Amino acid sequence: MRARRLIAAASVAALGVLSLTACGRTSPDVAAYVGDRTYSVDRVDAVYDDAQARFAEAVRQSATQAGITPTAEQLRSSVTRQDVLNLLVSIELGKRIVAEQGLSVPDQVTPDQLAQQLQMPPQAEYAKLWGEWADISIVLTQKLPPAELSDESVMAVYQAIAKAGGIQPGLSVTQVRQLFGEGGFVRTASALSAALEQEADEVDLSVNPRYRPLGVPSWVNKGQELVFYALPYVESGSPVTDISTPEPVVTPAEQNAPVAP
Repeated sequence: MRARRLIAAASVAALGVLSLTACGRTSPDVAAYVGDRTYSVDRVDAVYDDAQARFAEAVRQSATQAGITPTAEQLRSSVTRQDVLNLLVSIELGKRIVAEQGLSVPDQVTPDQLAQQLQMPPQAEYAKLWGEWADISIVLTQKLPPAELSDESVMAVYQAIAKAGGIQPGLSVTQVRQLFGEGGFVRTASALSAALEQEADEVDLSVNPRYRPLGVPSWVNKGQELVFYALPYVESGSPVTDISTPEPVVTPAEQNAPVAP
């Protein structure tokens, strides 16, 4: 159950595996155990279903005003259950780190501020969770020392952004370093990932195999828009039995590189 600690953003791919079975916490109804907190599959589904319903309603209203009929695909948000659990667990781990370090988290980022970039109505619980996580992550990244800009950390962030469709896939380390420049956002994202991974180790985090790899919800500026991505800190584990895999993420490649905030 012990996950290896990252040292200055060591390779995300080298992280240890956290197993539900190893600790005897095997309920298929539980998405994750975070210390003494339990996040049920029903909780994940509730946030996901709410996001999908509110997104679809917003699209219908907009389409009605334009006099068109949306397709089934247009009514479906790109949000996944994996995205939901990433937020729930990261918020819990982040709160624990904040408490341990005696930090205060001001309420600065609102769902309304994120709604357009998230493409999600601010009333959705998913948008509210993002606002809560944004406040926590901003405080932590300001407190944590920047991580080393190693090839491993650069490529881990690049691959996560590419998976989200925010940058052209298949680039070499040299090409990525040229695109990222000084890579300030890589340093902060990697430092935050390392901090959450260490906290996950300390609280004996267990994750249902259907929700791996677990990732840190992150974002980076790309021109006038934000690219949201998840930087993994708990990788895939043992073979899954009687548990479905998470929904695939559609990731259209884009040519422009993100710019550090």
